[in-house]
Amino acid sequence: MNKKAPLASESALHYPLGDQLPELGSSIEVAPGVRWLRMKLPFALDHINLWLLRDEINGIAGWTIVDCGIANDETKSSWEQIFATQLEGLPVLRVIVTHMHPDHVGLSQWLCEKWQVPLWISMTDYLTAQWLSHKEGGAAIGTRAGGGGSADHFQKHGLLAAEDLEKIRGRSNYYSNMVPGVPRQYRRIIDSEMISIGGREWQVMMGYGHAPEHASLFCKDLKVLISGDMLLPRISTNVSVFDADPDADPLGLYLASLDEYLPLPDDALVLPSHGKPFTGMKPRIGQLKAHHDERLAETLDACKKPATAREIVPVLFRRELDIHQLTFAMGEAIAHLNYLLRRGKLHRQLCDDGVLRFSVV
Repeated sequence: MNKKAPLASESALHYPLGDQLPELGSSIEVAPGVRWLRMKLPFALDHINLWLLRDEINGIAGWTIVDCGIANDETKSSWEQIFATQLEGLPVLRVIVTHMHPDHVGLSQWLCEKWQVPLWISMTDYLTAQWLSHKEGGAAIGTRAGGGGSADHFQKHGLLAAEDLEKIRGRSNYYSNMVPGVPRQYRRIIDSEMISIGGREWQVMMGYGHAPEHASLFCKDLKVLISGDMLLPRISTNVSVFDADPDADPLGLYLASLDEYLPLPDDALVLPSHGKPFTGMKPRIGQLKAHHDERLAETLDACKKPATAREIVPVLFRRELDIHQLTFAMGEAIAHLNYLLRRGKLHRQLCDDGVLRFSVV
């Protein structure tokens, strides 16, 4: 999904692999039995990191895949190269997906069917992916029958340009194009569960705010955290409010989730979904919290006179945005406003023009 611009300070972070990046169709071992793959994305955020974990299930040696890439021919071709050259002649044994965003779950059905293996994912994200990949759920991205959907949601928050609203209404197949389906069955993973992978225990750590129920995986023996999108080294994770849950507080959930990583070892290697593997988890959490504190202060200041979420977008995003980026920027602007609203810092009023405006208490 779309992300914010890079944060300014990275001096506390260390990149053990330097400038190494795995080429398409190849992999780099980042820890014993853990291999890093990298595949293309057709967005400003142009790549996703995926992971292969050496595994053994019921006496059969093989690999666990963590995250899948979007469903398109280029990503399938990259996977075919991986299968031919990186698996050491061993099969894939299961697929674990951190969360339901297209770049993570998109090819799950294809991979699971190809290898006849189960999908492991949280219940909330499985059901959300299943819903959005179908026609009825996809319609929520544009406009649902009888009203609702993203276009109406954003219009109520001050996005009034007819051209923008029409483009959003035309995006009903946005999700299903990249996630044509998910396996009909899945294996639910839950918070604090220990998953044995290749003789090592990996702890599931659920995080909230970026996705409904995002799973990170921590291996104490290796001191490795597969962080998904919850911890990224150079950009901040998108946290958005969507039409189905218009009063949600995803930013509050996300900031609280960051605290769950603080007990992990200072020297743990973080394997993010975007950017390079890094150490410096705790300083990074501090940077992310400081970043959002600054944005919240700016949002509050901008609401000294009544403001819509659309008017807050340029406060949070100081660059030109295409329609894809604008939808996530609107969602994030509402998230910052809802955060302040929930904590009694702002009032919200539905005005005579049908638009919600926020003002300082």
